[in-house]
Amino acid sequence: MTATAVSPRLELKGISKRFPGVVANDHVSFQVPAGAIHALLGENGAGKSTLVKIIYGVQQADEGEIVFDGKPVRIGSPREARSLGIGMVFQHFSLFEAMTVLENIALGMDNPPPRRELEARVREVLASYGLSLDPHRHVHTLSVGERQRIEIVRALLQQPKLLIMDEPTSVLTPQEVEQLFETLRRLASEGCSILYISHKLHEIKALCESATILRGGKVVASCDPREESARSMAELMIGGSLKDLSQKSSGAAGKERFVVSALSAPGEPPFGTSLKEVSFAVRSGEIFGIAGVAGNGQNELLAVISGEDAAGISGSIRLDGTELAGLSVGARRRAGLASSPEERNGHAAVPGMSLADNALLSARSRMGLASGGVIRAKAARDYAGRVIEAFSVKATGPGAAAGSLSGGNLQKFVMGREIMQDPAVLVVSQPTWGVDAGAASFIRQSMIDLARQGAAVVVVSQDLDELLELCDRLAVINEGRLSEPMDVKGISIERVGLLMGGIHGGQAAETRVGAKAEAHERRPEPAL
Repeated sequence: MTATAVSPRLELKGISKRFPGVVANDHVSFQVPAGAIHALLGENGAGKSTLVKIIYGVQQADEGEIVFDGKPVRIGSPREARSLGIGMVFQHFSLFEAMTVLENIALGMDNPPPRRELEARVREVLASYGLSLDPHRHVHTLSVGERQRIEIVRALLQQPKLLIMDEPTSVLTPQEVEQLFETLRRLASEGCSILYISHKLHEIKALCESATILRGGKVVASCDPREESARSMAELMIGGSLKDLSQKSSGAAGKERFVVSALSAPGEPPFGTSLKEVSFAVRSGEIFGIAGVAGNGQNELLAVISGEDAAGISGSIRLDGTELAGLSVGARRRAGLASSPEERNGHAAVPGMSLADNALLSARSRMGLASGGVIRAKAARDYAGRVIEAFSVKATGPGAAAGSLSGGNLQKFVMGREIMQDPAVLVVSQPTWGVDAGAASFIRQSMIDLARQGAAVVVVSQDLDELLELCDRLAVINEGRLSEPMDVKGISIERVGLLMGGIHGGQAAETRVGAKAEAHERRPEPAL
């Protein structure tokens, strides 16, 4: 029997990687057998991203050894990784929207064959794995799930022995998630090993048969996810007990505080999504969710509500009876509106500015951080310090640059900066995007506490589990249209998924949704 037949597909031996002041990986060792779906888990900053970049040749380890199919290897670049049979599907897709599926696939290959031969091979892979995709469609016309299939097909054309998946379901509908899982299980059955990274622990349980858990750059545990609960894996990740969310009071929500009526707006050229007669109302003490696949008007909606985008807008935005449409961003904030966009680094916060200066960006009026055009530097530092303390932000202090914080800690600071202004309404997009279980739980609890105090909270998220755990009601946005609100109690995941995929109102559509949803009334395991 050959060494390859008995050796694991991938073995890491004592992998270490240091950056100035940080040990990202500290003697990491684990194995991934051939044909296994293996999870790599850990909090933000635990070292997962650095580790997979080392495996894929993007970065080089300072110490340790990589053994692939029983042979020690040095992977100096992604091209060398692909030549060994290692493929990777990144969380953020690298696609050109103005080009076709086939053109994007060709651009991602080291040595693409002639166009006609490539198209035949692409269609063969699509048919073999039951993937629906037209090679001649332009990328800007595709759903996010279809775009992900481009990346998967591109990887499969290389006939990988190991496929690395980084947060692959963060932008997919439930139906698309199940189709992805079927593809991955098929690949594993054919001998391809899969290294799977995700913060969605119920998916890890459903898909993976083994897991390595990192904390502080070190391997702290390994487990069989099928024998663990999502909670127990989260506690292994954070090294302690996970607090249960304290739910809102059981009393009925109060009067309507935030009302959006017939809101329409043009999408940003060339591929933006226009808003079409969006209407919803949120009451005092209520958390209202907006679900949807990325690129269906979520960013446009937040920009219009916050006042960042005012061109070509029609409709009404009222807060406690006061019309906000036509007011500046600052005037809306003074009226009691707080908001946080999806992109935290560069939009919600300026990376090169200190946390104190970032506090000024949105809190200067309500928190008195500036007066008569003069910045009150000490007040800004004090407020940033209070946010850091209240939201357990790991930072050296108010003078730390926003860009020096990990993604999870910056998100906690941004959310704390908005919530501690005691707004009448908070509108936030992707509040726990890419955030580990501990930080996500803290942020969710903070939004619940704000609602308990009487605020109206609007949460835009692609994470259905998050919305179902947090919200009283939710609606689905697709192609700039918002569905009718649904009570979260007893909601059908199948129905929500179909709406996310493009079924809109009307009796015929409702009949199709209802017929498919009737047998699928269920709630998922609560998000952590």
